[in-house]
Formats: sequence, C-alpha cells, structure tokens
Amino acid sequence: MAIRIDGKAVSAQVLDNVATDAALFEQQFGLKPGLAVVLVGSDPASQVYVRNKIARATESGLNSIEHRLPADTTQDTLNQLVAELNADPSVHGILVQLPLPEHLDEDQIIRAIDPAKDVDGFHPVNVGALHIGEESLEPCTPQGCMIMLEQTLGNLSGKHAVVVGRSNIVGKPMAAMLLRASCTVTIVHSRTPNAAELASQADIVVAAVGRPEMIGADWVKPGATVIDVGINVIERNGQRKLVGDVDYAAVEPLAYAITPVPGGVGPMTIACLMKNTLTAARRLQSAS
Repeated sequence: MAIRIDGKAVSAQVLDNVATDAALFEQQFGLKPGLAVVLVGSDPASQVYVRNKIARATESGLNSIEHRLPADTTQDTLNQLVAELNADPSVHGILVQLPLPEHLDEDQIIRAIDPAKDVDGFHPVNVGALHIGEESLEPCTPQGCMIMLEQTLGNLSGKHAVVVGRSNIVGKPMAAMLLRASCTVTIVHSRTPNAAELASQADIVVAAVGRPEMIGADWVKPGATVIDVGINVIERNGQRKLVGDVDYAAVEPLAYAITPVPGGVGPMTIACLMKNTLTAARRLQSAS
C-alpha cells in the first residue's frame, strides 16, 4: 500500500510557519504582509478560490485586501487598479484571479503586475529567473509539489522525474524545479508517441494534464512516487465526483507514495501563495 501524501497536513505546517514569520514581520516593520486579490466577474469557481485564499491569508496573519470588479470591467480600469496596487507600499503581493472575462487580455495583466509582487509567479521576469536559477517568486502549485516530494523522499538528486503536461502554470515550472533539484527530467505531452512507456521508467511522476484518470497502472513503475495535480469533475453512478489525472485505485497499489484528489496538491497551492506573499514582503521591505 502506498504512502498517502496528506496535502492538508503538509499545508497546515507551511501555514503555521507563515503565521509565525508574519507575526515577526509585523513586529519588525509595523505592518502586516499585504495580499491584494482581484476578482473580475462572478465565475462560481473563481469566487470559491478567492474566498479560500482570503480566509487562509487572514488565518496566517496577513492583511488581505479584496477588490471585486464587475464582469464588464474594461482593460483600462483593470490596468489602472494593478498600477495603483503596484505603487501601494502596504501591498506586497498581487493576485488577479484567472480566468478573466474573455474581453480582457490576461497576458497583459500578468505583465502589468510588478514582478516583485507577482505572488502567482507568472510574470515573464519570474519565469525567466526560475529557469536560469536566480531568485524569483515561484508558481505556487509546482512549489507545493516540490515541498511534498522533498518531505516524502528527502534528497531528490539523481532521480528520474517525468512531468506529464507542458503548461506554463504547472508543467514547465515543475520541470525547472525538478531540474534544479538535480533530477533527470523528461516532459511528456499530447504529441509524445510513447508517453506511458517513458513515464513507467520514472522514479517520480507528476501528472498535470487536466484529463480525468488518464494515468493508469501502465504509466507507473512499482515503487514510484506519484504527484497528481489534476482536479476534474466527472459523473459516476449518477453522482458528481472530484478525481485527479491519475487513476488512484489502479496506481495506489503500485506506488511508493501518492497524492489523493482531493486533499493532495490543492491545499498546497494556497499555502504556497501565503508563503510567497511573506517572501515578497521581506524582499520589498529589505529593499526599501
């Protein structure tokens, strides 16, 4: 039976550390690390995500600043708000919840955020810094995956890791972080002809493709550690169910360790957002 990597427990440790360090930050500088969250429109999933982020920020001793804008907000209005948050010394982290309404340019907004306040780690400056090994704010989901991997396996040096998926948000930065940890890294994707065969040779498999239960037993060698980033809603036996990109029932008997869905990577993403906000606050205050 595989070790079940409990993302809720690990994220609680991260948040406890953030709360302790945020209190020290407030004592030293006389203000709380500030996280501004911008939500445009009323997408139900986005509303849930924002509510959870605001709740975790408050629990962690951060100052959460929420901006809710109507769905018909113009690009100029959103750009102006981001510019104001960039200039506000009480705001250390800026998160514009994605996806945005179709008429708004997401890339333009990501580039408009000050890289020093880009707690999502999506700005090209932070992306580039990650890939060349310089100090940066790192994307939250792969950062959370790395914390769980290192807690479970210790030193990752020399391990073969296969990342399934090549998105800018998870796949590519995940590969960069694994490479930095001295893993041998392979990325497989929709055009890879022998993806399952390659994955089945890996010590670590990170699944981030957005296809429910795609990764079956033939993708995983016995004793591998499997990180499932996917969150998919399916209907089974007349009921809606949340599943990952990994067929948990098929893979769990083979693996050394595996993350469940829900309760695996998901909680780590928000915890690392809080961690990034504290990191950004420290760097900004030190530079001022």
